[in-house]
Amino acid sequence: MLKKTILAFFLSSASVAFALPFHSQHAIVYEEGSGKVLLEKDANAIVSIASLTKLMTAMVVLDARLNMEDLIDIDEADVDIVKHSSSRVPVGVVLTRATVLQLALMSSDNRAAAALARTFPGGRAAFLAAVQQKIKSLDMRHTVIEEPTGLSPHNRSTAADLVKMASAASHYPEIARLSTNTEDLVDMNGRMVHFRNTNRLVGKQDWDIQLSKTGFTREAGRCLIMRMKAAGKNVVVVLLNARDSFARMADAENVLRHLEGRDLLAPVVAKVTTAKKRTAVAKATSRGKRKLHNSTRMADKRSHKNRRV
Repeated sequence: MLKKTILAFFLSSASVAFALPFHSQHAIVYEEGSGKVLLEKDANAIVSIASLTKLMTAMVVLDARLNMEDLIDIDEADVDIVKHSSSRVPVGVVLTRATVLQLALMSSDNRAAAALARTFPGGRAAFLAAVQQKIKSLDMRHTVIEEPTGLSPHNRSTAADLVKMASAASHYPEIARLSTNTEDLVDMNGRMVHFRNTNRLVGKQDWDIQLSKTGFTREAGRCLIMRMKAAGKNVVVVLLNARDSFARMADAENVLRHLEGRDLLAPVVAKVTTAKKRTAVAKATSRGKRKLHNSTRMADKRSHKNRRV
C-alpha cells in the first residue's frame, strides 16, 4: 500500500500546483488520498535537512524491533562535537529506549538520537547501513544521510523525497504518537525535567497534526515536516530553509488557510535579532569613536599650528 502511495506521488508530481508565496526556500504540500501536489516551491532542490533526519532514525530503530523498555546510558560518545549544541539530557542519565526515542522526536534532542544509533545492534556502522537500506526501499533517490541527528550539513534531501519519508513514518504508530506529544515530564535519575514539543502548532486549536518534526541548523535554516488533516484532506507538508521561526510558522499557517479557503496572512517582515542589533550598535559606536578621534586630531593640529604662529 505504501509503495502504491509513493508511486502515485511520482505520477502526480509533474502536475501544476498552486503558487503560494512561501517564505521557505523549498516547500511542498502533498495530498495523500488523490496523490496530488497541491502546493510546491523548488521541491527538487537538494539541501540540508537538519533534524528532519530524526524521522529516519526513528523508523530504522523501530524496524529493528528492539525492546523499547531496555535501559540506555547516555554516554560521552553521544555529546555533539560537530556544532556543540546544547542538550537537557545529561551524560550518565539512564533512560528507557522508548523515552530516548520520545526525546529525539518530540524535543529533537541530539544526544537522544545519537544514543539510539550507538545502541543499535552492531553499533553506529550497522545503524547507518540500515539507514541506507531504508532510503533505498523508499526510493529516496536524492537523499543522503550520514549520521542520526541532522547536525551534519551533509544530511541532504529534497522536499519531494521528504514526502516519502514522512508518509512512511506516519505508518508507525509510535512515531505518530511521540512526535505529536505536546509535553512530558521525564525522570532524569531522580530529577523531573519538563520537555516540550519543538513544534508549537502541535496541540493548538484548529490543528489536526498526526506527525511532526522540526529542524534547524545554520545550513538548513528552519525546517518543518507535518502530516495533518485539513478541510477533510490528509496532507503532508514539507517546509525547508525558512529564515526564522516566524517565517516557518507563517508558511504553515498559510498552508492551512489555503486548504480551508481562508485569506492568507500578510508576509512576515524579517525580524532583527538581538545579536544583529548589538552588531549594528557596535559598528555605529566604533564609527562614532573613529570620527571623534579624527576630529580631535584635526583640532590638535590646528591648535598646534596656531601656537607656532
